[in-house]
Amino acid sequence: MTHPDKLYFSQQVKVSKLDLVQYYLSVAAGALAGIRDRPLVLKRFVDGAGGEAFYQKRAPAERPAWLRTVVLSFPSGRTAEEVVVDDAAGLAWVVNLGCIELHPHPVRSTDLEHPDELRVDLDPGPGVPWADVRTVALEVEALLAEVGLRGWPKTSGSRGMHVLVRIRPEWTFGEVRRAAVALSRAVERRVPALATSKWWKEERHGVFLDYNQNAKDRTTCSAFSVRPLPDARVSTPLFWREVPDCEPADFTILTVPKRFGNLGDPHAGMDDARGSLEKLLELAAKDEAAGLADAPWPPHFRRTEGEAPRVAPSRARSAAKTRTRMPLVVVANSPDRNAALAGLERWKSRYPDAARLLAADDVLVDSMRGRSSTWTRIRVNLRHVPESIRPPQGTPDPDEDPTRAWREARVRRASKKGA
Repeated sequence: MTHPDKLYFSQQVKVSKLDLVQYYLSVAAGALAGIRDRPLVLKRFVDGAGGEAFYQKRAPAERPAWLRTVVLSFPSGRTAEEVVVDDAAGLAWVVNLGCIELHPHPVRSTDLEHPDELRVDLDPGPGVPWADVRTVALEVEALLAEVGLRGWPKTSGSRGMHVLVRIRPEWTFGEVRRAAVALSRAVERRVPALATSKWWKEERHGVFLDYNQNAKDRTTCSAFSVRPLPDARVSTPLFWREVPDCEPADFTILTVPKRFGNLGDPHAGMDDARGSLEKLLELAAKDEAAGLADAPWPPHFRRTEGEAPRVAPSRARSAAKTRTRMPLVVVANSPDRNAALAGLERWKSRYPDAARLLAADDVLVDSMRGRSSTWTRIRVNLRHVPESIRPPQGTPDPDEDPTRAWREARVRRASKKGA
């Protein structure tokens, strides 16, 4: 280990890199079950949980000879040789690199084009109570049972919950995502006041079922991953009987090892419960026959046939060729989330009359994922603010969009080709 005494958490709890490695070794049987034989994206926090993370898809050139790798292809056409961790030694090695979280792909190394896991990501909007997340999770469990599948719940380690579904590796990424879209829409129909399948944040309410976590090249933190929150919270596998009363703050790096020692891994039987997507795909076919277009994809994916317009409703053109805009203003762009949030507070101080009228879900804090890092964009929806006192769109403060130079260069290249 390098720098074993380096503090990775220093606010609510004090956790060194050595403490983090020892935590993962104490729950290694459970943590490895979620990543073993899977390509792993290295999300590295080299400055600890309070620093900026970056994504490293390609395996480091200097690595142990016994560590496996596989070559993964991406929708962009690029490829990357990614690490595969099979044992506790490999687990300790990636944590030593600064990987607080573990981010496996939903495929095995022997078949990189057919996922064996469908991922249901329940993402609550601002102000949505945790009780609503639990209710939606139980609705997901009921729907999965009706289509012959078994879900395995875990806290996300943040504000949401994940339900993992082991499937036979017989369907492509596109088919698995199509099944996830159908599931999300079906849950929304069952509990429309609590759940949404709408991709655009300005259209969402309640708990968002993020179907796009099943698109190729997307990863989520796996079971027993530590999250970079001040209390070193853990994404913790649960028994369904625990879901109605569970509290995410109860599961931290300090409490989960004892829980694991007493209860074992609630997801231990997952690999023996592989199911079929056929009934979910039948639901998808019914939705399509009823006129529902494919749901929007993430912006960097190629457009698909039948996909709904990939443009936010606030910027969409109506049939009359006029623009219908939601009153959105961007107030901050920064690779540093805390700096962006500080910019939001400065904006509220400048416009106190407008700020007092905002609902919790009028503040849209977007974690934007670039090629190798994340950055934070904060927008404010002024729908509840009378037009006479709505602040104008000014220069965001701070205005540090790390993708701007790349996007501007792409536009210049396109212009040259057109010329």
